[in-house]
Amino acid sequence: MSRHRVCCSQCEGIELTFNEENADDDLRLYRAEGPDEETQWLLDELKARGVEGMTLLDIGGGVGMIQHELLKHGAASATHVDASSAYIEAAQREAKRRKLRDKITWMHGNFVDLAGKLDPADIVTLDKVICCYHDMPALVRRSAKLARRYYGIVIPRDTWWFRAAAKGMNFFQWVSRNPFRMFVHPHAEIERHIKRAGLKPAYQRRTWLWQVALYTR
Repeated sequence: MSRHRVCCSQCEGIELTFNEENADDDLRLYRAEGPDEETQWLLDELKARGVEGMTLLDIGGGVGMIQHELLKHGAASATHVDASSAYIEAAQREAKRRKLRDKITWMHGNFVDLAGKLDPADIVTLDKVICCYHDMPALVRRSAKLARRYYGIVIPRDTWWFRAAAKGMNFFQWVSRNPFRMFVHPHAEIERHIKRAGLKPAYQRRTWLWQVALYTR
């Protein structure tokens, strides 16, 4: 199967999986409880380093947690690229509620295809996104290249139990005829591509399931 067909299949699966119902649930949860713990760690580290006047590229930004939180703390503007139209719509609703629509640009589609049309940003974030894409090298290389100062990621722990969970989820997706698949890409390979883009590790923290990392240029 060609890479183009795999990509289209995965993006089709993202639309099916990250649908309107899930987007609405995540938006309600964000409004009630704030960002996820792992996302909050990444936000806290970025805010501690100073985000005033900076631009943000949030890839797979979901309901817009990172965008809204960093704009609230002084970031100048944000671009949200997402393969899920439902999550972009939810993020737009939240941006309107927070009076932030004029500071955010939304792009619907596959980031790897759109990367050449995007300007570099001071901060680039991928929060639980790399695990949702089959071609990790292309995603990481193209996104890291666009990071002028900071590159933040939240990825699954590279452990047997997460791999087992991913296999179980992927089996369920196969039975349901949903082409979406989850991937646990090796951390060493992810970091190798990030370092090749000229970025160096600056912060790491883990939970039982997730790893948060920030890189600087």
